[in-house]
Amino acid sequence: MLTSTDFSGLFNERFLQNFLPIPATNSLQLGQLTPQFQLPDITSGSLIKLSDYRDKQPVILALTRIFTEKQYCPFCFPHIKALNENYEQFKHRGVEVLMISSTDERQSQIVVKDLNLKMPLLSDPSCQVFRNYEVGQALGAPLPAQFILDKQGKLIYKHLFSFLDHNASIETLLSYIEKI
Repeated sequence: MLTSTDFSGLFNERFLQNFLPIPATNSLQLGQLTPQFQLPDITSGSLIKLSDYRDKQPVILALTRIFTEKQYCPFCFPHIKALNENYEQFKHRGVEVLMISSTDERQSQIVVKDLNLKMPLLSDPSCQVFRNYEVGQALGAPLPAQFILDKQGKLIYKHLFSFLDHNASIETLLSYIEKI
């Protein structure tokens, strides 16, 4: 269960690699194809390739900040819950939501169970997808970001973390989906 005082497992190699602040420098342009990846989906146990969605359906990439299975970013936790609660709305509109976390597979399995996640949770403990999408990092974890890709895999929206605007709202994501 979620606690705010259990820091076990927080200080690991991934934490150290992501400790120093690096601002988001995302250079992806709207209309551009985004970097491809292949990651395990902890929710279903399958391997997800971003290219599998090309020419089939739009995708929301929700890169989120989870430190360990017991420590969530205070800005990302409400966003994760909101995406999960609204997952059916996205699916009803023909859009897949792929949440990507830097937690390892064991930690991610606990997250899926504790939050009763319906949407895919992809595990990227190497943080390679976060680096390829240039979302930045600070205090032990990559920064959150959201990207919407159309059916062709082209970027139509991106939101990078800032202290003034942490994550794209559900309303914003849905409004961009309506434009597709």
